[in-house]
Amino acid sequence: MPYFKPFNVIVLGFDGVLGSVLAGALDLFSFTGVSWQRFSNEAVEPRFKVQIASLGGGDIRCSNRLMMRAHCDIQDVTECDLLLVPTIGDSIDKVLRQNRELLPHLKRLAHTNADIASNCSGAFFLAEAGLLDHKVATTHWGYANKFKADFPLVDLQENQFVTHASDELGSIFCAAGGSAFYDLGLLLIERYCGREISTQMAKTQIIDSKRGNQNSYTNVTLHKPHSDQLVKQVQEFIEQNFQQPIQVSSLAAMVNITPRTLNRRFQASVTMRPVEYIQAVRIEQAKRLLELGDVTIKSLADQVGYDDISSFTRLFKRATELTPKSIKTSFRDWRFKIGRV
Repeated sequence: MPYFKPFNVIVLGFDGVLGSVLAGALDLFSFTGVSWQRFSNEAVEPRFKVQIASLGGGDIRCSNRLMMRAHCDIQDVTECDLLLVPTIGDSIDKVLRQNRELLPHLKRLAHTNADIASNCSGAFFLAEAGLLDHKVATTHWGYANKFKADFPLVDLQENQFVTHASDELGSIFCAAGGSAFYDLGLLLIERYCGREISTQMAKTQIIDSKRGNQNSYTNVTLHKPHSDQLVKQVQEFIEQNFQQPIQVSSLAAMVNITPRTLNRRFQASVTMRPVEYIQAVRIEQAKRLLELGDVTIKSLADQVGYDDISSFTRLFKRATELTPKSIKTSFRDWRFKIGRV
């Protein structure tokens, strides 16, 4: 029987936090590897060790006046795989002012290569700590104008449901607000545990992840951590333009190097050539579109940049060992059964 060492997740607790997101994060990650296994009479193997950390390890007064007890002191956390910053439920300015002592710990943990993720107004904590400067981010649409005024160095994408930025320190994810947390949570579970485990959690928690534009994180399982900024620039261009025809020669010209050099640097950084990365991003998006609902194979091919349906189907099967039609059928059947899971 395989043994999985749980990933270490720290959820930041602070007075004024939105209680539902704080508790929701604890539940979602704690039950990964547990709920589905119980329903299926399989061995339970928790995939995450989840702890709420507060300053000094003190109790947390949520915005709804619920008191929650922290598991540990954020000052004692020296490393983690994922740091989650939940929604600010009270006045943003007041909460930031009263919790300024948390900011050095956000910066400290960011320098350990941990993934960092915020939900809704939690992005204000990351921006206040300087972690979002010159990076894409998102927050609740109602806070967009304030966020832009307070943090002009951040590339706020208020129309995006989830954003993903990466550099030499690691990855930062932001979710737009409210229930977007569950889409972010499933995305992060997929990042650590794979698509199958993430899908299991969506089924057991009855989470419908059809909301919003998912293009911004099609690369989450492809974007390997590396320090080659030129390759990252090309990756981001591919991820934003995969629906259009893309030539490797044009990508090389864009960054002023030869196609041969671009191929070499891609191989060294992400273990695939640019043309393979283009195909992988397109196939990832195709899988997500199939999961989101009814779509014809022709429409699917068009949406991910393929004119030739047979070529698209061949590439899809090579990458997934399944045809688009078979995946479409399996998700349709799941939707009929979901009420009985």
